[in-house]
Amino acid sequence: MAKRSVKRRQAQGTLNVQEFQRDDRRQRNLQVLEGGWQPTTDSTPAGPREQSFIKHVRPKSKGQTALMEAIDAHALTLALGPAGTGKTYLAIAKAVEALEAGKVGRIVLSRPAVEAGESLGYLPGAMEDKLAPYLRPLYDALTDRLSAKRLKALMAEGLIEIAPVGFMRGRTLNNAFVVIDEAQNCTYGQIKMLLTRLGWHSTMVVTGDPAQTDLLPDLSGLHTVADKLEAVGNIAVIRLTDSDIVRHPLVASMLGVL
Repeated sequence: MAKRSVKRRQAQGTLNVQEFQRDDRRQRNLQVLEGGWQPTTDSTPAGPREQSFIKHVRPKSKGQTALMEAIDAHALTLALGPAGTGKTYLAIAKAVEALEAGKVGRIVLSRPAVEAGESLGYLPGAMEDKLAPYLRPLYDALTDRLSAKRLKALMAEGLIEIAPVGFMRGRTLNNAFVVIDEAQNCTYGQIKMLLTRLGWHSTMVVTGDPAQTDLLPDLSGLHTVADKLEAVGNIAVIRLTDSDIVRHPLVASMLGVL
C-alpha cells in the first residue's frame, strides 16, 4: 500500500521528495574512518580476527587432548568416560575433519537402538522414522559441525551413513571413519561384531560410559572389551574422568555423589 501511494502521489505531481531525504543532523557526531570499516579489522595487537565459519575444535582438558591424539595415531580408539566429557562430539568432529581433508571416503555412525529406561512402544513411519529418536544425538553433533543443508546433501550422496548396530553384521568398512556411540548398551558379542567390521584404511572410535548402561550390568560388554584390548598394539583405550567434563559444573559434582 505504501508503494502504491507513493506512485499515485508521484503521478499527480504532489510528491515532496524532501520527505525522503536523510536527515544529516543525525550524522554530525559520527566519524568515518579512512577507507571505511572492514569486517576483518581488529584493533587488538594480535591482528585481524578470523572470520571463518568453520569451528576449530580444541581440547579443554588433558583427557580430551589424549583422546584427540589417540584418534590421530591409532586405527582403533576406545573412549570411556562419564557424561559430558565430549566423547561423541570429539569423535564426530574428527570424522568430519578426516572426510573434508580427503583422508577417508565416508563416515559411518552406529548406535544401539535401546531406550533409556522406558519403552517408546510402536513408532509409526518408515525405518528411518522409527530409528530417528535413537539416532538423534548423532544428528545433533553432525549438524553442529556441518550445516543442516550440507549434512542432508552428504547423506543423500552416501558420504555420511547413520545405521543402528543391528544392521552392521556382515559389512566390511574400508576407507571409512567409523564411530560407535553409546557402546555401553551393546553386549560383548555385539561389540566384538562391530570391532571386526574395521577394514583397510579405516579408523574406528568406540565411545561409551560403562556406568550408565541401559542393559543389565552383566550384559554390557564395553568394560570387558576395553580391559582385554588395552594391551593390544595400535589400539588406544582412553579413560576420561570427572575432571574432563565440559558441561555445567554441577554435572561433575552430581556424578561424584550419585
